[in-house]
Amino acid sequence: MSLDADVETRIGTLALQMRLDVEEGEVVALLGPNGAGKTTLLRAIAGLAPVEKCHVELDGMVLEDTPTGRYVPTEYRPIGFVFQDYLLFPHLSVLDNVAFGLRARGHRDAARHAQEWVDRIGLTTRAAARPSELSGGEKQRVALARALATEPRVLLLDEPLAALDATTRVAVRRELRSHLASFRGVRLLVTHDPLEAAALADRLVVMEDGVHVQSGSPSEVTEHPRSRYVADLVGVNLLRGDADHGVVRLHGGGIVAAAGAETGDVFAVIHPRAVSLHRSKPEGSPRNVWRGNAHGVELYGDRARIRVDAQVPIVAEVTPAALAEMKLAEGGEVWVSFKATDVAVYPA
Repeated sequence: MSLDADVETRIGTLALQMRLDVEEGEVVALLGPNGAGKTTLLRAIAGLAPVEKCHVELDGMVLEDTPTGRYVPTEYRPIGFVFQDYLLFPHLSVLDNVAFGLRARGHRDAARHAQEWVDRIGLTTRAAARPSELSGGEKQRVALARALATEPRVLLLDEPLAALDATTRVAVRRELRSHLASFRGVRLLVTHDPLEAAALADRLVVMEDGVHVQSGSPSEVTEHPRSRYVADLVGVNLLRGDADHGVVRLHGGGIVAAAGAETGDVFAVIHPRAVSLHRSKPEGSPRNVWRGNAHGVELYGDRARIRVDAQVPIVAEVTPAALAEMKLAEGGEVWVSFKATDVAVYPA
């Protein structure tokens, strides 16, 4: 079984152009900033969003094809959808919420089947409760059970953990991973949280401004970012330029010495921890040395990140002690240095 979706549409200033394939048993996460078009793509697959051009095919069955006018209404698509705010019916009990889709499809034993799902998600004693009486984690479980009770062939999840607080999210993420593992159909979820994506998905598809930017396993994407957005998520410096036997001539100006640089258009990654800051020009062996101005200090636990404006802008990471000793929080002129061996290079 596989899902093949090709969607083009415009919403406001966003021009969405996405082609996506998801195989049975695979968990794919759409990762991207707010406004990238992730939710719109999910809703288009479910038949819930108007589109200009669309082809959605599930295991050879065409659910929508705008050129031919083919359109299968949402209620007849074998798709389960978990919405970001869950959209539970406030006047229905937990049991009746889970049974809703079954009854809408004319299931002959909807109540019994729904009760099995309520038991499975650990809410047996809460079966008669209304959504207003549930915690955020309980609501998420009910929404997931409602989506899975109809035995869909595709499960779509839109920011399934976004409505939860940080403490609850960890526990519910663990439960969700278990439920996703037990569902053998096509699984596609939307998130802007890289930790959530890495914990739940086999493959990440990164979207920005309505288009595909990068895809691969969580480790492939995080180790080889191909956009500023992904680099910021991972917390590394990402530069791009033309490699020339040991140096990278940056597209924005400047040159970076990189031990692994050969030839061609490349990305160069420098971890902030590899970047040293000095109040005067450093001596020694680093081949990458330049002057700039420090600003934008951010604290991350036992480390501090400082943005340095220079011909090649870069972020460095130092200890709070170094921050205080060099008075970096006050800004001013600094010198940046890092070794050529600390630059990771790969084809663009």
